[in-house]
Amino acid sequence: MNRRTLLTFGAAVSGVVALTLFIGWWQVDGPGAPEPVAQRPLPLTQMEFQMTNQDGATVGPASLIGNPSMVFFGFTYCPDVCPTTLSDISGWLDDLGDEVADLNVVFITVDPERDTVDAMADYISYFHPAIQGWSGTLDTTARAAAGFRARYEKVATEGGDYAMNHTASVFLFDAEGQFSGTIDYHEQREFAVPKIRRVLTMEEETS
Repeated sequence: MNRRTLLTFGAAVSGVVALTLFIGWWQVDGPGAPEPVAQRPLPLTQMEFQMTNQDGATVGPASLIGNPSMVFFGFTYCPDVCPTTLSDISGWLDDLGDEVADLNVVFITVDPERDTVDAMADYISYFHPAIQGWSGTLDTTARAAAGFRARYEKVATEGGDYAMNHTASVFLFDAEGQFSGTIDYHEQREFAVPKIRRVLTMEEETS
């Protein structure tokens, strides 16, 4: 292959890559993106679902009222996002020190078929002790996700197995159950911790 042919081929490949990236941008973030489905989560007082925590106790949104809350959706078979986020959360909680006593921290599984109470208890034991693990039925999981405006879906993988795509943000609520914002996946600690401290301060101001 001569030099001119190589240059022509390289230009064609570059053009295809650029077009692919442009189409991806157009469909995800650009004018061709669908209207955003996500809305503000409902107040905890308007959510209705029951689950079981890692200790076997019945829990739900009412369990969170009275203290600020931090809620994250995921699953124990998650290869990267969930353990990374739970590790990040553990680091944030370490930074907060004794303030953690005034904060509900909940990890809700979107894979109740595999994530039993025992599986959740074992999984969260590898992270900060303040983190709770909640699991429910397929129906209660769907209702919980709808209240938080979290999205998830089962995705088939090789060998007949499956994974779960899901919202990766951490939801923050004040002590009265009002939505207070989110912490994005991989958000730097210097931005995440002040957000948590803000909802803790809000509790002090209203008490």
